[in-house]
Amino acid sequence: MHWVPVAALSDNYIWLVADDEGNAFVVDPGDATPVEAALAERGWTLRAILLTHHHADHIGGVSDLVARHDVEVYATDDPRIQPKNRFVEDGDVFELESPKARFRVIAVPGHTRSHVAYVGEGFLFCGDTLFSVGCGRLFEGTPEQMLASLDRFADLPGDTLVCCAHEYTAANVRFALSVDPDNGPLRLRRDEVARLREEGRPSVPSRLADEYATNPFLRVDSEAIARWVTAQGMEDATRTQRFAALRQAKDTFNA
Repeated sequence: MHWVPVAALSDNYIWLVADDEGNAFVVDPGDATPVEAALAERGWTLRAILLTHHHADHIGGVSDLVARHDVEVYATDDPRIQPKNRFVEDGDVFELESPKARFRVIAVPGHTRSHVAYVGEGFLFCGDTLFSVGCGRLFEGTPEQMLASLDRFADLPGDTLVCCAHEYTAANVRFALSVDPDNGPLRLRRDEVARLREEGRPSVPSRLADEYATNPFLRVDSEAIARWVTAQGMEDATRTQRFAALRQAKDTFNA
């Protein structure tokens, strides 16, 4: 598989993946124009569209792509997601014929109530649930739901590529260091991201194993995060309360 994060809108990435013959699928095309440009540049043919949730910056380009390409559109039954012709739900496994690929659907409510992720072929297409060194805001879900959703990624291989939908890593690293300043892998990630961005390159995808080493929202059970939460006056916090404290702090973090 050949993959490229297509930069779109202000800070989105639209994931475009193709086989050696140029058969491609796209994930969360919020804007059709950069997708069309990327397809034309590489001589690829679009065969399918995978959608994680209903926000406009993830589905805004679907109608235009459907009008121009013979594609199947995979999404949940949320009526806010249109157009679509292949309905998916938690636990479904489906195969694309071209490119040949197999994916499992994981329900990950929290950012939105009907958010899903797609896992397969070494990829985790997680939309706005998991970011590199961060996680999505809770627009329609609760901290308990989002933490349970993130927990569902724990059994995936460490070399799984985390294909998130935004270039948020540098800001996420700054927040993570404010709560976990002695984390060596996190400091290395800070330097790596700075270099990548200076070179005009994306900071993603990341490896899932690296996320577990650096991402505070995946480290709510670590001693470092427990110490930080205690310092906030929550000595006996549950893991859900630790997660909620992190998410609230990130929502107001300005450094």
